[in-house]
Amino acid sequence: MSKLDELELHLERLGPVAVAVSGGVDSMTLAYLVHRVNRTSRAYHALSPAVPAQATERVKRYAEKENWNLHLVNAGEIDDPDYVANPADRCYFCKSNLYDALRHRTELTLVSGTNTDDLGDWRPGLTAAQEHDVRHPYVDVGVDKRTLRGIAKSLGLDDLSELPAAPCLSSRITTGIAIDSKLLPVINDVEQALWGALESRLPLKGVRCRIKPEGVAVQLETDVEVDAEADYAKSAARLTAGILRENGYDGLAGSITIEPYQRGSAFLIDTLQVR
Repeated sequence: MSKLDELELHLERLGPVAVAVSGGVDSMTLAYLVHRVNRTSRAYHALSPAVPAQATERVKRYAEKENWNLHLVNAGEIDDPDYVANPADRCYFCKSNLYDALRHRTELTLVSGTNTDDLGDWRPGLTAAQEHDVRHPYVDVGVDKRTLRGIAKSLGLDDLSELPAAPCLSSRITTGIAIDSKLLPVINDVEQALWGALESRLPLKGVRCRIKPEGVAVQLETDVEVDAEADYAKSAARLTAGILRENGYDGLAGSITIEPYQRGSAFLIDTLQVR
């Protein structure tokens, strides 16, 4: 039996569920399968400054195309001072607010797009999921990220199968620096503009605009060595500064570096908040 068959059988046994859909390949593929197996299931997508606009658009587009029972919610995490303080376990407060909001809206079993690869990282959001009795179908049947992308491709979801990883925009803010809800969409604008400007000049795999204590670090994920003195890097710095200034962040615009992508480099464990 293939992993797709196992997954569909497992979802059938779960019955109608409520799937939290962020807009990434994991949750989008799960929502697709959930509604294919049981049309009385529901999908919930949180509207938040931390969610990229293109992710929300993707969820809405798929929901309309596939006739999902989609509900847009405000999880309210941006009004939670524990979340805004941006400790290392910020994700716990994010997911706690999300699952609280969903639990008030449905009695269906809550499911998430967590896969087995996620279990190898320290993910405080999984603690919140456990506290809210959230099920993880991919984990239940042993599906990792690579297998998940293969499942999406086999289903004809080519646009989803190739989606690059896209953590929430708050992950761009170094832990310990308070989350500015107005800055998050600007960070997304910078990253989208850089993708458009650089993808024809570099074999680009990812872009991160990170806010650090010393300024802004534009990180480029690519197979070639990142040269901060190259024309493309100087152009990227000018473009970033321009968008920041247009949105009132002149202070940040004055200190921009171009550097190689470093996974999790805005994450500092020593800012862990004790609960």
